[in-house]
Amino acid sequence: MSSTASGKNGTWRNWGGNVAARPAREVAPASVEELAAAIRRAAEDGLKVKAVGSGHSFTSIAATDGVLVRPQLLTGIRNIDREAGTVTVEAGTPLKRLNVALAREGLSLANMGDIMEQTVSGATSTGTHGTGRDSASIAAQIKGLELVTADGSVLTCSEKENPEVFSAARIGLGALGVVTAITFAVEPIFLLTAREEPMPFARVLAEFDELWTENEHFEFYWFPHTGSTNTKRNNRSAGPEKPVGQFAGWVEDELLSNGVFQMAQWIGRAVPATIPAIAQVSSKALSARTYTDIPYKVFTSPRRVRFVEMEYAVPREAVVETLRELKAMVERSGLRVSFPVEVRTAPADDITLSTASGRDSAYIAVHMVKGAPFQRYFTSAERIFTAHEGRPHWGKIHTRDAEYFAGVYPRFEEFTALRDRLDPDRLFQNDYLRRVLGA
Repeated sequence: MSSTASGKNGTWRNWGGNVAARPAREVAPASVEELAAAIRRAAEDGLKVKAVGSGHSFTSIAATDGVLVRPQLLTGIRNIDREAGTVTVEAGTPLKRLNVALAREGLSLANMGDIMEQTVSGATSTGTHGTGRDSASIAAQIKGLELVTADGSVLTCSEKENPEVFSAARIGLGALGVVTAITFAVEPIFLLTAREEPMPFARVLAEFDELWTENEHFEFYWFPHTGSTNTKRNNRSAGPEKPVGQFAGWVEDELLSNGVFQMAQWIGRAVPATIPAIAQVSSKALSARTYTDIPYKVFTSPRRVRFVEMEYAVPREAVVETLRELKAMVERSGLRVSFPVEVRTAPADDITLSTASGRDSAYIAVHMVKGAPFQRYFTSAERIFTAHEGRPHWGKIHTRDAEYFAGVYPRFEEFTALRDRLDPDRLFQNDYLRRVLGA
């Protein structure tokens, strides 16, 4: 599924439908050389340049009225180095294709997010993550990067080569250049056993530290207007493989998680007063289940109900208090929230603008179905997140600016100084980057 199909008159829209842009021209380079030439030509014509992935960001991070670079021809695996435990892929490769190709080779990433529609460079440039006690975001698994900078030159970076660029460009927000290839650390494929089960919200909060400590990957969904959650624990397993049966999988993942859920969203949008009652039913629809499979089949699942989302990373030790405040806010606000709140974690990493940079983090994501008014809910949630020095996901809705980021990212100026060096004329600038990085 490519969600970046142009609409009429060359209008580009994102997956969530909340961002549209009309670029002056679009290019789909088939090689790094073609991309470099397109970047030089844009600079000569006085046009800004932005690369788009699959449009899964809810911010206008990829929007431009200049030259829109589409990555669909820059796809595929360049090289697998089994000895080094790495794979090098073209930047436009969808995560789904990468995961399937790696599995065929008996390899896997250590951790991933919960969908795989995004391109590898779109996912990493915005800091896409799953959940993990020890294993971090997709960008933290990068061992090397190739990018075309503003003057059209090709720069390669790793811990040894251009290390200061490597430190920032793994989550580069499209501000430092256009990423053309990424080298990921991979390992021999392994099995994960997933245990999904309902659990009272109060118990999850009381036992959060144990649940986090005892599981390699712990996450949960809380259903607003209820005291219920659905928890998921993924741990490495010796096997045997016990995938979800085809019919059971269809019932749970398609009928309940997408079909019935979509219907509930439609009813909720039409008659908001019904949402708390629907939430009670939804929170009990999914029963406990355990299954064992290869990583991408456990970590990821289809998401067909369109939504918009805000997600913040707070210090991990602040997550329980933050969630208590969020629940109290929903209860006293009169808001009607039909979408579950998703909670995940990540260990500290060393990437300049990673939401987990230098601190163990917990992620709290709030969602609203596409087309529903989300401002009041998101504004109230954001007030709570920022009181805990939260860092918003770069690809999800937020209202923060450069001044705020300079306060919550100790190495913020390191990034902006590198940007001054690599893109002094702001060829890769757009409104979003002007707001979050400053002019």
